[in-house]
Amino acid sequence: MRLIVLGAAAGGGLPQWNCGCRNCADARAEVIPRMTQSSVAVSLDGTAWVVLNASPDIRAQVDACPQMHPPSLRGSPIASVVLTNGDIDHIAGLLTLREKTPFDLYATSAGLEILRGNSVFGVLDPSLVSQRQIALDAPFEPLPGLTITPFAVPGKVALFLEGDTLNLEEVGEQTVGLLLEDGTTRAAYVPGCAAIPDWLIDRLGGLDALLFDGTVWNNDDMQRTGTGEKTGARMGHIPLNGSQGSLERLAELGGRKVYIHINNTNPILQPDSAERAEVLRQGWEIAFDGMEMSL
Repeated sequence: MRLIVLGAAAGGGLPQWNCGCRNCADARAEVIPRMTQSSVAVSLDGTAWVVLNASPDIRAQVDACPQMHPPSLRGSPIASVVLTNGDIDHIAGLLTLREKTPFDLYATSAGLEILRGNSVFGVLDPSLVSQRQIALDAPFEPLPGLTITPFAVPGKVALFLEGDTLNLEEVGEQTVGLLLEDGTTRAAYVPGCAAIPDWLIDRLGGLDALLFDGTVWNNDDMQRTGTGEKTGARMGHIPLNGSQGSLERLAELGGRKVYIHINNTNPILQPDSAERAEVLRQGWEIAFDGMEMSL
């Protein structure tokens, strides 16, 4: 199994267009690497690829990744796209993939309802882009030999679907993780997760690799940096730090562990920060655009 991190950042990327925080300023000055919004490509043969989440940055991501380049005058190695939720930073890139090239689009019924309920996604020619419904805990095969099983993780509905009442740790089809298997290797992609109950730890056991929600270090990262009032919890993301954070809750998991979907305010992006040192000390890796993994 081969994985390429097309984008490692949370929504807005790094630098974020309207942000002058230290991380964004350093990214503009090329002190730290820029990052596009979260997406991962998976392949077994290096020829046909499955893209996990269609980032708004997908055109630039494809351009920066030779494996994603057209193999001929027209066409694409992208055989399918799989969505983990309906967030803008995971579906907006579908509008870029409208240029009359076929691929399969997989999403839960909740995800497909979002796409079918907004006429702008009608630009995806239904004669070329097949929308395929997936179900929790039901494996499907987007490429020969590659099995993906969606599983529920605590999360919330997409921002543009929020109503007067909101469950920040809802468990259902609105937020899923993806288990990737090729008969030998097991990996999981969980770019959004609001809490880590015991049953989820059990679900993530025995993996060769885990790419997990690394959005915020502390729940109040944005407040501490003066960039906003929303907490990680309000955005549907568990912090890395703290007794209920992912560093402690997932400490006993084996295999490679990689943080992805990293917010522009997260201090782990600074190479000399104590937070980054702690993440590395505990055996985690920090994703970056272009990162390749062979499992």
